[in-house]
Amino acid sequence: MLDRIFEIIQKEDKKNPLTDEQIAALLNIKREDVTQFRLKNNIPDSRERRKPYLLEDLKKIIEEDPSISDRNLTKKLNLLGYNISRFVVSQLKKEILKEIKVERKVYLKNFVPEEDVESQKEEILSFKDIIGSEGSLKAQISLAKAAVLYPPHGLHTLIVGPPGAGKSQLAEAMYNFAVESGRFKEGAPFVVFNCADYADNPQLLMAQLFGYVKGAFTGADTEKRGLVEKANGGILFLDEVHRLPSEGQEILFYLLDKGKFRRLGETESTREAQIMLIAATTENPESALLLTFRRRIPVLIELPSLSERPPHERYEIIYNFFTKESVRLNKTIVIKKEALRALMLYECPGNLGQLRSDIQVACAKSFLASLGSKSSSLVVDVSDLPNHVKMGLFRLNKRDPEIERYLGEDLVVYPDKKVKIFPKEDRYMLPDEIYQFIEERFIDLKRQGLTKEEIDKILSKEMEIELKKFAASVKTSISISKKELVNVVGEKIVNAVEKAYEIARRSFKNLEDNLFYSLAIHLSATYERILGGKPIFNPQLENIIREYPLEYSTAKIMAKEINKELGIELPEEEIGFIAMYLKTFSGEKPVEGGRVGVIVLTHGHVASSMAEVANRLLGVNHAIGIDMALDEKPEKVLERTIEVVKRIDEGKGCIILVDMGSLVTFGEIITKRTGIPTRVVARVDTVMVLEAVRRAIIPETTLDEIADAIDSEKSYVGKVETLFDKKPSKAIVTVCITGEGTALKIKKYIEDLIPELKENYKIIPVGMLVQEDIVKEIEKIRKENDVAAFVGTINPGIESIPFISVEEVLKGDGVEKIKKIIGLKKENPLKEVIDEELIFLDVDAFVKSDVIDLLAEKLYEKGYVDDRFLLSVYKREAMGATILNDGIAIPHGYPEHVIKPAIAIAKLKEPIYWEKDLMADLAFMIALKEESKEYFMYLYHVLTDQNSINKLKGARNPDEVREILTS
Repeated sequence: MLDRIFEIIQKEDKKNPLTDEQIAALLNIKREDVTQFRLKNNIPDSRERRKPYLLEDLKKIIEEDPSISDRNLTKKLNLLGYNISRFVVSQLKKEILKEIKVERKVYLKNFVPEEDVESQKEEILSFKDIIGSEGSLKAQISLAKAAVLYPPHGLHTLIVGPPGAGKSQLAEAMYNFAVESGRFKEGAPFVVFNCADYADNPQLLMAQLFGYVKGAFTGADTEKRGLVEKANGGILFLDEVHRLPSEGQEILFYLLDKGKFRRLGETESTREAQIMLIAATTENPESALLLTFRRRIPVLIELPSLSERPPHERYEIIYNFFTKESVRLNKTIVIKKEALRALMLYECPGNLGQLRSDIQVACAKSFLASLGSKSSSLVVDVSDLPNHVKMGLFRLNKRDPEIERYLGEDLVVYPDKKVKIFPKEDRYMLPDEIYQFIEERFIDLKRQGLTKEEIDKILSKEMEIELKKFAASVKTSISISKKELVNVVGEKIVNAVEKAYEIARRSFKNLEDNLFYSLAIHLSATYERILGGKPIFNPQLENIIREYPLEYSTAKIMAKEINKELGIELPEEEIGFIAMYLKTFSGEKPVEGGRVGVIVLTHGHVASSMAEVANRLLGVNHAIGIDMALDEKPEKVLERTIEVVKRIDEGKGCIILVDMGSLVTFGEIITKRTGIPTRVVARVDTVMVLEAVRRAIIPETTLDEIADAIDSEKSYVGKVETLFDKKPSKAIVTVCITGEGTALKIKKYIEDLIPELKENYKIIPVGMLVQEDIVKEIEKIRKENDVAAFVGTINPGIESIPFISVEEVLKGDGVEKIKKIIGLKKENPLKEVIDEELIFLDVDAFVKSDVIDLLAEKLYEKGYVDDRFLLSVYKREAMGATILNDGIAIPHGYPEHVIKPAIAIAKLKEPIYWEKDLMADLAFMIALKEESKEYFMYLYHVLTDQNSINKLKGARNPDEVREILTS
């Protein structure tokens, strides 16, 4: 078989070599086997195998016509037999031009006037590292060049764009161009300053910029030059200039207007400085900057977000970042095409900066996995990507041929490429030490005699901690400004906390900034409780007074200031809470023990948003949101939730805030399976999530304290019905292991699923750990009721009475069992949505689009869906497989395009490929509304029953198909 790979490669079309996937298809083997064989035998991939022939033909064409456009060059190559894109041609053309040393004047005269050839020549050198300089950023680069070349010292420039869009890189390129073009002399200063670093201390910010004289303020023992003086004769780059206070903007305006300024503390003499200012901001300049300041900056350059840039540039950026990592590691990196797909498609709000750090995290994980193996290369697969990147696989909402062009095979990058490594101070870049750390720890653990599995487990945990530290350093959006905080808690609360915070800083030198935000949110809730006359309880008060005397005494002083500002009287319990915050955020000692985990679990896409808001407001990354699709099966969500609980548990359990339905039973099941304590609160809103996170980040707080505090309304937990009430003759008993509250939740869930149950049956909740003698309690219930079944998480073990687990209820089987036990029969609802005129047999289809178009067209003709339904089906298909086992496809569109529920069915004459190598011969196009879940559940039960499937595939007419589905 291996000889066959050699033979195929030797005989292939040299102008269009076969990809690994094509070779694998010819030999009926896995693509991964071909890739590994190539790498092991040092055989290049298809792109590299074609390159020598392609370069030779390229050289001939370019030598004949050096000014040929990329479009015409691509056409000529296509005529020669190459199947190649214009993007690849443009990249290779650059290499050729360097090699054959074509005169730049000849090459450039079609683009710029003769007198500007020299400066254009320098632009190519200065901006060559900016991907898109000849594409989506061409206008911006031209504007940047014009700003630098304008006599005598260039025009002041404001760069506007979202975080991570490349503002700093553009500013540095402008400086390089200014020096290379001769506008600035060699060695001219390029001074960089981020105004956000001193945003909370305007005086210090001004001192850094303009310098100060001796005695200008407390601590100014000597005079000091500012950055403006250091930038004299060069460029001053101010990042996040919107954080510059109004006073600073006014002084800067005077400098730009007159070329003069004063150091802080100077009153008579003025100083001169000749600078070109480049400023950058993520905000709207009209609202963030003074009008007078804006008027002195004539050039505005707007950079697009990553999502606004064309696919070929995103691909080149990804390629570039991976190549940089390959150089740093001196290893070949193979990026699997599904991982590449995720990187091409995921939402990346941090733009280039976030994309770079996400790629570096993936490389670090792959590097860890490669240790101990003999492979000379790294393989980056989907499993190595951060979770938010993996979501890109589900975000393809349209068929984009442009993107698919880059996803035909794995991407391979080599360490011998000459690329620029970003400077060490780049805040989005993982430090080189991360790889060294992984390697040294691996060797150390191996010396200790640990197995590969044990080493992987330990190193994964340690690396996760290191990566979290790195992630925290680049996630600038995790905290909010005090101005934003005012909108949440009110100006009065913020003012009170500011004064209390200053008191705390006098006692604790290492206070974390997060204390301010957490204390503000907490105090807002306390203020409302006091005004509402509600009591405040702190079960840890005595322990706090005894164990943390410094924190408690400081908290008492802070409380006096708060009382004065808000006109209230904080009780001693509340002072204890403030002391707990001081202990948590003082940084004096490492926190011993863990914290309670917080999970938000809802239907739709609400949970992640609520968790993000809470984390951002409190300046932490503690709450985890799990979004449940409306058509997602509860047992799948349960498995996801179990994984999250196991991952985030720090030894104190997790509180789970859910919205409705089957989710309320998750806590009991999770505790039973994992042994991790959980509490479920069966309602959720953003305020509750805030409260839960605020309490959870204090290590001393317990799971029960948090749950009891926020679950005051006790949703799904009503008055417990006593055994002396008037009871029906029949009953179902719900049982759980942690208490009667969860049994009540199971009771309510069953009542929601089977409303008819309450007419003749009473549901009695029993907590196994609450009752003193569970056997006697059940016997008592049985004497007074005819117990038909037990439902719950633990079987009481009474042989004569059936037991149904909560898992069975979640899957739907348990509900059917209960209905059968109580004699409740229901008409099959599929009769309402299956029309014989929508059943088609012996359909002659070649590809799946034939089937989709047929069924969607018939649904539209019959008035079941609107004219946008077909497009939504294709959008859903692009997100991932819609095929079950046994060759059954279930294409479906979005509920908002359904007029009335229906299911269209096609039985194919011959099986067709539906998804990759999966074939289908039965297709059910599902057109259901969001409230039509019951129809789908019935259909799912039929399609997962092998006997029913066999009958459907043997059906000879539409009547027979309908009978099988609705009987």
